[in-house]
Amino acid sequence: MDASILLVGGDDFLSALLDRIHNLVNCTTEVAYNPSEAVPLIQAQQPDLIILQGNQPGGLELCCDLKDQAKLAWIYCILLDIPSQKLEEVWLEHEWEVESKTEALEGGADAYLWLPRHDPYGKELGKEELAKQDRLLRAQIFAGLRTVKNHRELMRTNDILSAIALSDPLTELNNRRALDWELPRQLQNARNRAESLSLVMLDVDFFKRINDTYGHPVGDRALQLVSSRLRHNLRFRDTLFRYGGEEFVIILSNTDQHEALLVSRRLCRLISEQVFNIEEGLDLNITISAGTATLEPSDDPKGVSLLRRADQNLLRAKSSGRNRVVGGTEVNQDMAEEL
Repeated sequence: MDASILLVGGDDFLSALLDRIHNLVNCTTEVAYNPSEAVPLIQAQQPDLIILQGNQPGGLELCCDLKDQAKLAWIYCILLDIPSQKLEEVWLEHEWEVESKTEALEGGADAYLWLPRHDPYGKELGKEELAKQDRLLRAQIFAGLRTVKNHRELMRTNDILSAIALSDPLTELNNRRALDWELPRQLQNARNRAESLSLVMLDVDFFKRINDTYGHPVGDRALQLVSSRLRHNLRFRDTLFRYGGEEFVIILSNTDQHEALLVSRRLCRLISEQVFNIEEGLDLNITISAGTATLEPSDDPKGVSLLRRADQNLLRAKSSGRNRVVGGTEVNQDMAEEL
């Protein structure tokens, strides 16, 4: 099992553990000589498992800090004591080990191991005793790696389910739920950076007529082709969503009102100027109407008012004859252009 393991401890701890780990587990290892040195390594590399020297100050606190961070809490932490001196009282007093394990688990560690190298009388342990320790250490590492593997598989599954939930199956565009999540984030970013942001709401003209005349499969194919043409003609910083039915929304980041009108007019021309080959023997001329709106200081953080203005301008474009763009606000005079 390939794994990445971070060992945290002093020189004696690391020298006693490094070769031992490599003989037990197929893994890559990194070392840190204290918890403070371990922090940047954990953040940069996110190891599967961390083994910390149990009696080193700050080790248990590091475990606790990791478990408080959602992005790092899955890392499996083993607190390990390897006493090198004679510890007769510890051997004889079993409650000491129980208390140490309890303190470690309560403090944030996922496991605690006590692996002395000497018997109660100071004699080095024999091969049989050390082999038993190695078996326990290996079993604990593999238990931790199984936990990490299960977590990562669960996260991958969640990512897939999230992608499905945020994707429109017909057009493979982001859907309305994705817009509800993305728009507030982009609004906040624009305000933090003092940048402009605009929305375009598009609607396929006379789409019901396509469905009624040729059937819904043809209508579906028309939506796929329209969405594909839109997607391949956007700027890299623009985000396209299928809002519902034959409506689409585009977030235009770092784009003011004038630029939003230019982008929208260009897209409308790209849709109208070239026919859509739906299937062999069936070409359709399709047009779209668009309404634009630009972020204002009074807009709410979720973008409801911004969307409303774009939708109102779309309705004006359609009521004015379709195949055109309308932009502006209630304060400013509307700007419309028939294409």
